[in-house]
Amino acid sequence: MKYAIFESGGKQYKAVEGSMVDVDLLPVEAGQSLSLSSVLLVADGDNVSVGTPVVKGVKVQTTVIGMEKGPKVVIFKYSPKKRIRVKTGHRQQYTRLKIEKIETE
Repeated sequence: MKYAIFESGGKQYKAVEGSMVDVDLLPVEAGQSLSLSSVLLVADGDNVSVGTPVVKGVKVQTTVIGMEKGPKVVIFKYSPKKRIRVKTGHRQQYTRLKIEKIETE
């Protein structure tokens, strides 16, 4: 099984051909192709290439499926004797990518 570990937005993700990955929001339109060149590791069976810090000549070709929202996180601040009650929420936005191909030279 061929897979790669790539970096996007300061986080690392595992890319397997044909799978979907949710990364932090990127400024791209749905349907566009995107090439990610910051690949940290490539594994193809017993052959493993680890970069210092990136593997040269390796790119992950992806297609942007669309934008998604993550689960809602509720923040509730409470101080009983001061009568302070603050309730807020947050939903993180993600870009869903479909991994098309892991290109190596």
